[in-house]
Amino acid sequence: MAMKRSGGGASSGAQQAAKFLGVSVLSGVLLAGLALPAVGAFGLAAKGTVEGFDELPANLKTPPLSQRTIILDSEGGEIAKVYSRDRTVVPLSRISPYMQKAIVAIEDARFYEHGAVDLKGVLRALNRNAQSGGVSEGASTLTQQYVKNVFIEEAGDDPEKVAVATQQTIGRKVKELKYAIQVEKELGKQRILANYLNITFFGQQAYGVEAASQRYFSKHAKDLSLGESALLAGIVQSPSRFDPVNAPKEATKRRNLVLQRMADLKNITPAQLAAEKAKPIKLNVSRPKSGCITAVNGAGFFCDYVRQTFLQDPAFGKTKEARAKRWNEGGMTIRTTLDPQTQKSVQKSITDHVYQGDQVATAISIVEPGSGKVLGMGQSKPYGFGKNQTQINLSANHDMGGSTYGFQPGSTFKPIIAAAALEEGKSANQVYPSPYSMSYPSEIEGCKSTWKNGGDTVSNENRSEVGPYGMAEATAKSVNTYFIQLLEDVGLCPAVKMADKLGLTLTPKNQVPSMAIGGSQGMAPLNMAAAYAAFANRGTYCTPVVITSALGPNGKPLNIPKSQCSRAMSEQTAETINTLLKGVVEDGTGKEAGLSGRDSAGKTGTTDGRKAAWFVGYTPNMAGAVWVGGAGDEVQMEDITIGGVYHAQVYGGDTPGPIWRDAMSGALESRSAPTFDTVPGIDTGDSDKDKGDKKGKGKKGGGSGRQGNKPAKNGKPGKPGGNDKPGRDH
Repeated sequence: MAMKRSGGGASSGAQQAAKFLGVSVLSGVLLAGLALPAVGAFGLAAKGTVEGFDELPANLKTPPLSQRTIILDSEGGEIAKVYSRDRTVVPLSRISPYMQKAIVAIEDARFYEHGAVDLKGVLRALNRNAQSGGVSEGASTLTQQYVKNVFIEEAGDDPEKVAVATQQTIGRKVKELKYAIQVEKELGKQRILANYLNITFFGQQAYGVEAASQRYFSKHAKDLSLGESALLAGIVQSPSRFDPVNAPKEATKRRNLVLQRMADLKNITPAQLAAEKAKPIKLNVSRPKSGCITAVNGAGFFCDYVRQTFLQDPAFGKTKEARAKRWNEGGMTIRTTLDPQTQKSVQKSITDHVYQGDQVATAISIVEPGSGKVLGMGQSKPYGFGKNQTQINLSANHDMGGSTYGFQPGSTFKPIIAAAALEEGKSANQVYPSPYSMSYPSEIEGCKSTWKNGGDTVSNENRSEVGPYGMAEATAKSVNTYFIQLLEDVGLCPAVKMADKLGLTLTPKNQVPSMAIGGSQGMAPLNMAAAYAAFANRGTYCTPVVITSALGPNGKPLNIPKSQCSRAMSEQTAETINTLLKGVVEDGTGKEAGLSGRDSAGKTGTTDGRKAAWFVGYTPNMAGAVWVGGAGDEVQMEDITIGGVYHAQVYGGDTPGPIWRDAMSGALESRSAPTFDTVPGIDTGDSDKDKGDKKGKGKKGGGSGRQGNKPAKNGKPGKPGGNDKPGRDH
């Protein structure tokens, strides 16, 4: 069957003949030359004609190639590169001419002479397959291979879809041929070659020639030599068999075959052929790691939070599937809120105070009041898969990659109760008897139902804690019974609504009196930091955000989620809370968290059984939360060594407090030191009578006192120090 061709493409008549011949070969009309099962076994008898062929979809939907996404900090520094597939798309002008000629020589020598289907190649394959009794050679052109790779790309990481995209059936071949003809018509040879070189797999997790060039030779594709180009071109047929890293002998044979084909096509001279064949393979392998595991300055979990934001927020796509697809395609540049100075300080404080191999972990989140920007995020168990590593973001809610239930916040929840009471008209000088121990109220009206006591009681941290107390002194000393009485007076519903306004939504089953002392629902450090930022922001709460801009692969801006700011309380209430919480760090349980030379406020917290300890605090320009506890299983933090320092008992003031202080000190260094607007006339009581607030002399890192806990020596725990009593930050 003779066909007349013109230059770079097939004539209309040739295309129709190609259609017919291609379909005939694949669907059984020419089965005499092939050892194939009957066409009926494929269920494709109806497609064994030109008419059936034309019924297939006409347009090939080429997906954007997955590329690296670069995540940047607030100053434009790179945090990490993440990608579904290691690929960097480059134009043909940035690919070595040697590489272009090598891939054509070995994969489709007549690429520039035939159309979408190489009729000579089909006839040659028919002959060879007939002789072998199989279908070992399919005569696929570069265009057909490109179409097949598009199918694979569309399948993504779904194994079932990949199997369909690569199955050896007549149906897939028919579809591949149809689309190949369409692609030849619409793209032309040069674009097909560029697309092929950017989409094909070169082994070693490298997709596309630029990634392959970087992986095997640590250079750009435009700089590939003749021998290097021949090596890469040879890999494509079987990336595992011809892997130059693990199978250098097979790779060398394959490279030499590519060189011979190039010489046969007069692409290189006999002298070049001989010289290149004589050279051994010389690799300069680069094994770049992608993903948040490579993030700088301990920002792996911040990086993952960016990913979670992208996958969860409708700003990036209407459906979860659409957002996941967009993320996997990559090629984006995402600028974030992460402040490098803050992040470095966070990470330094973590490593100074809590060791990666400790029985417990710490997590820190710092946000900016008024904007919701997350400035820093880190934890002592780093992002990863190895020993003493984790993929659980201890700073975040479960739906954003965090722990399943969060961590009970202890007394750091008391300021939320105080804010609710102040909004309900209670005075900051409100006094309650506040006994050492008491029963919970018999019943308290809730938002939808009445809570009734089943015999539960509550007590303060130690027996010397006996009222009466006013709000300021009760806050500084963290008096449990005071806040239970305050909640009884105000009611559950105002407190629940205040928590909700501050992003600390409580489920119905956790809307119980024990929430007054943080004993009901678990919370995440990031959420607690954002809630306290509202106090610093004169009563306006802003949802946390981590992305400031995002550019798509085409350089066009993407829509991004914005922080939602809303008034949670009056300015007067916020200023009153600021006044109360200043007292905590100046003359209360949070003394060890105090910052030198600038206004700060905050609250300590320790849960029942000392399974979690907290300090949440803020200045007018930054708010941060520090949690310490068991990263997986709960740990009772008594008789324990953390960061090389022995603790008879852990409190929010003696461990999270200094971590917070050091992290915030570094983050705020050389930055403005605004002051709080406070409220005069609040009775602070006699805080000096608190015997439990004395500090021990043990020092570590920045020289923080450790409430009577002495450093471990020679790997052995030290002894509790003297007669110092524990602080009362339950």
